[in-house]
Amino acid sequence: MRVIGGKCKGRRLASFSGSSIRPTSDKVREAIYNILPMEFPFRRVLDLFAGTGAMGIEALSRGADEAVFVDSSLIAINIIRKNLESCGLEGASVHRGEAVSEVRRFARGGEHFDLIIIDPPYNSALVEETLKEIDTEGLLAPGGIIVAEASKRAPVKNEFPGLELEDERKYGDTLVYFFGKRG
Repeated sequence: MRVIGGKCKGRRLASFSGSSIRPTSDKVREAIYNILPMEFPFRRVLDLFAGTGAMGIEALSRGADEAVFVDSSLIAINIIRKNLESCGLEGASVHRGEAVSEVRRFARGGEHFDLIIIDPPYNSALVEETLKEIDTEGLLAPGGIIVAEASKRAPVKNEFPGLELEDERKYGDTLVYFFGKRG
């Protein structure tokens, strides 16, 4: 697994051994970042269920000022820190916790993010639960985008009053949704 673009392009990232964690493949990550605007407008990025941190690291490499990484696994937290260090990236903070709880905490602190990435374990209800909480808490900044990954066997329903589905793509078993603020 490598960084696809930006100042860290080509840099190898540490990953997990075993099959319990499913990082976003280089192919899907590249496709997502090719869909996002070329002039990277996203200053603040939130990478939920961050795993290796590859999605948020990609954003920092492409010009984001700040990336916040959240994962519940101590192993993931250590890998994210290792990857940030090996890429020499600044502007990152790493939080160990459950995504929905962290969304609430960030909202209580008045925080907003321009790009929010949601990539929980497949075949779980966590994508919709997290989207609902982001919508309820108003965590997405005006003009921001949420990128949510899900299994094609567990598609996301577009039932969020404050969010609008702007695009949907399929890459093998992976569905990728792009949500913006309804307005």
